[in-house]
Amino acid sequence: MTKPVLLDIADGIATITLNLPESRNPISAQETVDALVDALDSMNRDLDVRVAILTGAGSAFCSGGDLKSIGQPGGLGGGDPVRTPAQYAHNIQRVPMMFQTLEVPVIAAVNGPAIGAGCDLACMADIRIAARSAIFAESFVKVGLIPGDGGAWLLPRIVGYSKACEMAFTGDRMDAQEALACGLVSKVVEDDELMPAALALAKRIAVNSGDAVRMSKRLLMRGRELRLAEVLELSGAMQALAHTTVEHKDIVAGLVARQQSKLTPSS
Repeated sequence: MTKPVLLDIADGIATITLNLPESRNPISAQETVDALVDALDSMNRDLDVRVAILTGAGSAFCSGGDLKSIGQPGGLGGGDPVRTPAQYAHNIQRVPMMFQTLEVPVIAAVNGPAIGAGCDLACMADIRIAARSAIFAESFVKVGLIPGDGGAWLLPRIVGYSKACEMAFTGDRMDAQEALACGLVSKVVEDDELMPAALALAKRIAVNSGDAVRMSKRLLMRGRELRLAEVLELSGAMQALAHTTVEHKDIVAGLVARQQSKLTPSS
C-alpha cells in the first residue's frame, strides 16, 4: 500500500512529501491527515532536525480536498450537520493546529497546483518557494464551501486582508508570478530548480544554531498575537536561555579567537 506521506531526514533537514501523485496529493482523507500530522510531529521531536521542506510528489503540490469523498457518508460533511464540526476538528483541522506547535521552520516547495486546502497548506509553512508552473487558488467558493482548514486566519496574515478577500470571494487562480507580487511566495524558480533552491535555503538555515532557530521561530509565531511589551518580555526570557547554550558559547569563543588572532602582530 502506498504511503500517503513520506518523511526523509538527512543532515538536519527533513523532507516531507505528499505521496499520492496519481490523485494530485489530496489531504482530506483521514489516513493522509494522520500520516501528515505524524510526520510533522516526528520531525519536530527530533532535536537534530533544524529545518524542513514540504512538497508534493508528481506534478501537483496539493489539490486540496478529495471532491469524490467530500459530502459522502464517512467523508467530511457527509454526516449529521451537528457532527460536522467534530469531523473537521478530528480531520483536516488537526493539520494547522500541528503547524502551530512546530518549532522547526518549514519551507513549502510548491511544485505545481496548490488548490483550496492545498493553498492553505502552503500558507501553513513559514517560507514558500514556487516553481514557475505553480498555481494557487483559495477556491472553496467554486464548490460552494468556505475555508474549513484555517485559511481565513492564515491568508490575510500573508497577503493582507484585501488580497485575501479577493482570493476567497472569487476563487480565481493565480500563477507563480502573481503569487510573488502579492507576497504569497518569496521566490519563483524554474521547475527543475525548485528542490535544489529549497535545499539550498534549508542548508543556509541548518548551519545556524538549532536552539536559536527553534526559539526564533517560536518568538515570531507568538509575536503575531502579542503586544510589543509582551514580545519584549518573552524575548528577554528566551535570550536568557540562549546565552546559556553550548552552541552560543562556542560560536562567541570562536569569533573572539579570530578577532584576537587578527590583532596579534606576527613575529
